[in-house]
Amino acid sequence: METKPVTVSLGELEQGLSFSTLESAFGDDSLGIIVVSGLPASFHNLRRKVLHSVSALASLPAEEIAKLEVPEAMWLIGWSRGKERLSESGEPDYNKGSYYVNCAFHKDAKLEGPPAEMAKRFPNLQTYTHANVWPAKHLPGLESFEADCKQLCNLIIDVAAQVARNCDAYISAKNSSYEPNFLQKMVQNSTCTKARLLHYYPIDNKTVALQDLWCGEHTDHSCLTGLTSALYIDETNSSENDTERANKVQATQKNSGLYIRDRKGESVKVSIPEDCLAFQSGAALEAISGSFRAVPHYVRGSTAPHVARNTLAVFCQPDLDEKVNKSENFAQFSERILKQNHES
Repeated sequence: METKPVTVSLGELEQGLSFSTLESAFGDDSLGIIVVSGLPASFHNLRRKVLHSVSALASLPAEEIAKLEVPEAMWLIGWSRGKERLSESGEPDYNKGSYYVNCAFHKDAKLEGPPAEMAKRFPNLQTYTHANVWPAKHLPGLESFEADCKQLCNLIIDVAAQVARNCDAYISAKNSSYEPNFLQKMVQNSTCTKARLLHYYPIDNKTVALQDLWCGEHTDHSCLTGLTSALYIDETNSSENDTERANKVQATQKNSGLYIRDRKGESVKVSIPEDCLAFQSGAALEAISGSFRAVPHYVRGSTAPHVARNTLAVFCQPDLDEKVNKSENFAQFSERILKQNHES
């Protein structure tokens, strides 16, 4: 079943949404997701460039991939493949590759991770404190990847801040103890927000039959997660031009994509238009607000031969020392969840 999420324009966000709209998007009977249209003109080209680059990353030679792997950060900076456990079997997940980026540059363009003083306070949490690693600029298809990726992440975080401002107003009206403007300040100022570029590898018929075992239903442990629509790429050496090939691939992907477990326990597909962003609520926001519940969701990859699915998620989350519940700061909260999902 496919369901249309609440959709608003960026202009409407900036003017302020009604509480009824926010309840429809994030309330008890909602999908916990809102789609934002009317984005800056630069978004379309940035999205395509960055998501195309993910296939270039995934096809790098082993010696170049090794330069992007950071085991001391639990493979949550740089490149990761086969380090995350499958939800059903507990086996390593080789069906997708990930490239993780700390977005501290949104607060300060000079930062590639949290400030040194924060890193010193959390010496055993390099999952968040390790600096970014970027592929060399001479590699094919990755010449402008770092600059494009930073620009796209900054745009997504700026829109997330507008979503957060509206959520703050709603939560404050419901919860007198809620810190004013907490979510917006967190989104704008955090040095621990993290982006994850995802490459779902083309799969064979045997894997298609087992797909439900590796789709990975979970909730994000962020406050808000910004999502682009997926870009499907035929990775064969076709002579057709890229736009025609992409359109043909897109038409075949009726069952692949984002699925959300709604408040009634039903699994529904949610499509994000390519000129829009979506934002969904995560576990940290649920803990902090007491109002918006985290969204259980999973992804089905492409079922077409030779077709990869690339996308970007930006996890807007607090700094490590921010309290998210009575007993845990974000460092403790996230470490507990990460240990459940990754191999040591």
